[in-house]
Amino acid sequence: MSYDRFVDDRLLTSRDALNKVQIKIKLIEIDENARDYSQRYGRRVLIKKILLSIKYTDTEQFEEREIDVEELESRMRKERLFTSSNRWISPNEIKNGYIVANKHLDLLADAISLDIITF
Repeated sequence: MSYDRFVDDRLLTSRDALNKVQIKIKLIEIDENARDYSQRYGRRVLIKKILLSIKYTDTEQFEEREIDVEELESRMRKERLFTSSNRWISPNEIKNGYIVANKHLDLLADAISLDIITF
């Protein structure tokens, strides 16, 4: 692997405050037909599906779950009348098919509020 393609694992992994849970998000599907008309944020892609990998550091358990972010957003709008997720991600925040850690909370906000994901 060349140096320009090297991505540090710490950039892709988000942790809780006590480092008991580590999270990685792999991009599965994007919406190719979606257009972002806002020039304010630059070029962005719309996320449809992600693969959430959770590692519990205390027990060394590993859990993977496929999440349809688009379906969660529509469900959140029906049940709570609003949504907190932002599925638009810049291509610069996608490294080797994984989403950079500082965008994890944006993608998982609806799943956490609907108690689909609990830590």
